[in-house]
Formats: sequence, C-alpha cells, structure tokens
Amino acid sequence: MLTYRRTLAASALAAATLVTTACSTGADVPGTGAGSGPGTGGKPAAHGTALAAVDTLTVKGRAPKTGYEREKFGRAWVDVDGNGCGTRDDILKRDLDRVRFSDGHCKVASGTLADDPYTGTSVAFVRGRSKVDIDHVVALSDAWQKGAQKWDPGTRRRFANDPLNLLAVDSATNRRKSDGDAATWLPPNKAYRCPYVARQIAVKQKYGVWVTRGERDAMKRVLDTCPQQRLP
Repeated sequence: MLTYRRTLAASALAAATLVTTACSTGADVPGTGAGSGPGTGGKPAAHGTALAAVDTLTVKGRAPKTGYEREKFGRAWVDVDGNGCGTRDDILKRDLDRVRFSDGHCKVASGTLADDPYTGTSVAFVRGRSKVDIDHVVALSDAWQKGAQKWDPGTRRRFANDPLNLLAVDSATNRRKSDGDAATWLPPNKAYRCPYVARQIAVKQKYGVWVTRGERDAMKRVLDTCPQQRLP
C-alpha cells in the first residue's frame, strides 16, 4: 500500500509539472511576439520596417466626426515651404512626367502621371480638366477622428500640406477611396499596397495619429506579405 501511494503521488506531481510548462506565458509559441506573423516566420519584425513600426502606433477607437471641416486644416494648397508655389503644384511637379508650366516655373499646365500608384495605369493631366487628384494618403477626416481635432491650427496646416502625406493619383479611384483607412480601402493596384500602407504608417507615426484595432490588423495583413518593406 505504501509503494502504491508513493507511485500515485509521483504521477500527480509529473502531470502538474507538464501542465504548468505547457501553459506558461510566451512559452516559445510562434507568432505571439509584437510584429511577428506569417511574413516573419514567427520572429519579431526587423527594425526600421513598416511591420515593426505599426506596433508603435496607438490603438484606440474612432472618435466622432463632429466638428470636422476641411477649413480646420487651413486654406488648401498654401505655399508652406516658401518656394513661391502652392503645395498642389509642388506635388504635380514631383509626381508627373513631361511637365509643362503656364507661368514658366510653378503653375503646372499639363503632364503625365506615367504610373498611377493606385491603378498602375498612365493618366493625363491637363489643368482645368484634370483626371489627376492630389490625395491625402491619410485622409484629413480620418486624422480628425484619430487625434487631429486636438491639434493646434499650425499642426493641422502642416499635416494637410506635408509631401509625405500627398500623392498624385487617378481622380476617379481617389474619390472611391474617400476618407477610408486601411481597414476599408486599399489601392486596386496590389503591387502598391505595401508602399501605400507603409506611407500611412509613416504619416501616422510622425503626427501621432492613432489607428483602430481593425485598421492595425488590416495593415499587418498587407505587410505580412512584404515584411522587409521600409518606411518612406
């Protein structure tokens, strides 16, 4: 009887040890670390990548859109860098090919968006009847609902005119995007989705704009396919 009791006690102790080991927090379970996922083989994302940066963003719920107006971000396309040209023309000069000016150096009269990032197609630009928009990669109203309503006017003005947050794109596609975030809209051009999400992360990180949980998860799904994607 004594031998039987000792054997039973030893068996119970071994079972308890096994359960404790299996249930220990973070016990070598792939994919549980920050920035880990299918694209990283369960390892933490490399420093400097968009996948690592996404975990630095604050995750909160979307605030109400109450009070949002485009004018809260200042007059559109002001000359923030003091070069004598409005921001819209600066971005057109940066992103278009075969640019022609109506005033010699600043006002873009025509050009070609040779490789529209959102569609992958070529889009002609002619001033006054343009099929090219300047898109806020992080929409102003999205930013308003995720922190910008607390900013001072100067910060909102800089955000609205920051080249990091601006792209020349196909106008029809841009209008379908509206003010969507990564959880509700991604470029139809799948080859541009990784750079697009990386740019959104860079903008939100720079200005402290938060993300919703669904938005963060959508960003990670995209970046898991390109874990070495760098921030712009």
